[in-house]
Amino acid sequence: MAEMTSRAADRERIDSAYDDLDELDAVADAVHRTMRALDAGEIRVAEKIEGEWVVNTWIQRAISLYFRLAEMETMDVGPFEYFDKIPPKRDLAAAGVRVVPPGVVRFGAFCEPGVIVMPGYVNIGAWVGEGTMVDTWATVGSCAQIGRNVHLSGGVGIGGVLEPPGARPVVVENGAFIGSRSIVVEGVIVEEGAVLGANTTITSSTPIIDVTGNEPVELRGRVPANSVVVPGTRPKRFPAGTYELQCALIIGTRSASTDRKTSLNEAVRAFGVQL
Repeated sequence: MAEMTSRAADRERIDSAYDDLDELDAVADAVHRTMRALDAGEIRVAEKIEGEWVVNTWIQRAISLYFRLAEMETMDVGPFEYFDKIPPKRDLAAAGVRVVPPGVVRFGAFCEPGVIVMPGYVNIGAWVGEGTMVDTWATVGSCAQIGRNVHLSGGVGIGGVLEPPGARPVVVENGAFIGSRSIVVEGVIVEEGAVLGANTTITSSTPIIDVTGNEPVELRGRVPANSVVVPGTRPKRFPAGTYELQCALIIGTRSASTDRKTSLNEAVRAFGVQL
């Protein structure tokens, strides 16, 4: 109860300082406490409550204030030297998190035990679930929420967001598979078990078109659970002529009757998806 009361007080002070930076020095302790709690996974920028993703705006504000408080410094990490405000995450062995050089998980990000980060990057405010692989040169942007047993293939770009406060980060739910060089940004939600084929780009305005029925069904900002998605185009008329614009096509659904690994293999074979 005392911890909850303290956190509520920190939240109030952080919200006030964000609106009036003259208060910044006075709330430094509250900001640093919030960042330590974020780094430890005690709090998170966004969480699913009663089936809906809810953003904890005050934590985004705390991160922004932390950038103002932190000072540039030289950091020596083995043979590597960094010059930045935010240090890399520490005590990875105790946390059960494998990070392969020169991969980096930044302070203020949280990874559950069993996460593997190849030479990729997990930014401040992000949350990554147990059993997830962040493959080579994949990036998890600030505040992005990555579920358990997710695979972010080589070169995947998961967008980040800090401002405006309250903006939803990208969410990739449990068991999803994001194919190589795919890009997911602007608060898009990839629901549980979905598969994005290689080079699929989805923004908040990208048409996501389900072509599995007799008529196309168009969505935006959300990839339905267990969908199998590939990059596509569709024509649009302009004064200068008709041109093909990027979209994403839902071409199938992973089977609910098999386990995730088998289902993913079936999706690859049945739909010819490049991962």
